[in-house]
Amino acid sequence: MQPYFLPYIGYFQLIAAVDVFILYDNTKYTKKGWINRNRLLLNGTDSTFSLPLKHDSDDLDICERELATAFKRDKLLNQFIGAYRRAPYFEQTMPLLDQIVRYEDTNLFRFLHHSITRICQQLGITTTIEISSNVAIDHTLRRQAKVLAQCDAMHASIYINAIGGVDLYEKEAFQERGIQLNFIRSKLPEYAQFGNAFVPHLSIIDVMMFNSPDVIQSYLYNAYELI
Repeated sequence: MQPYFLPYIGYFQLIAAVDVFILYDNTKYTKKGWINRNRLLLNGTDSTFSLPLKHDSDDLDICERELATAFKRDKLLNQFIGAYRRAPYFEQTMPLLDQIVRYEDTNLFRFLHHSITRICQQLGITTTIEISSNVAIDHTLRRQAKVLAQCDAMHASIYINAIGGVDLYEKEAFQERGIQLNFIRSKLPEYAQFGNAFVPHLSIIDVMMFNSPDVIQSYLYNAYELI
């Protein structure tokens, strides 16, 4: 998977469901994707937050992009403080968020890698996370061919992708390599968000602000289906 900034819980359900999770560093940054942005809850609706990036070529890989020198970490943290200061698990979650946002490395991939691994540690997810460029394959391969090569390199018997990949991969191609192909669909139940109508698909930080660690564990390992 590509790295994303504070992604929704389905991303972490996928990490928790596998033995090895491969994080792409040597794939192109997509300008309109979710690599450096996500959504939080503000005044009962969703609001976007983002990491500002240094202006650079759209042809660069994620590992070649840098955070903007004008990135104001306090400003981003204040967005979360303003949105969640009254949330029941605000005091438990803010120290983690502070560590993530104040991480000093300005390389986009390393910044995102740190944030993902720190959240996994906080949530008790022990899955091995590998960096794609460290996997011994032909890195000029693309899409399904690259995934199949990574599966072969890892001696995988099962490959699980996010539900959005259903139209990208062919089960027959995986079966020919002796690999079972599955997709994970998150089925997160509604939870209380300041008593307002539930807003789904927000950052994992929203889940952590409103739910106890035990409840989040239940969400991680039970609130999804494999198809």
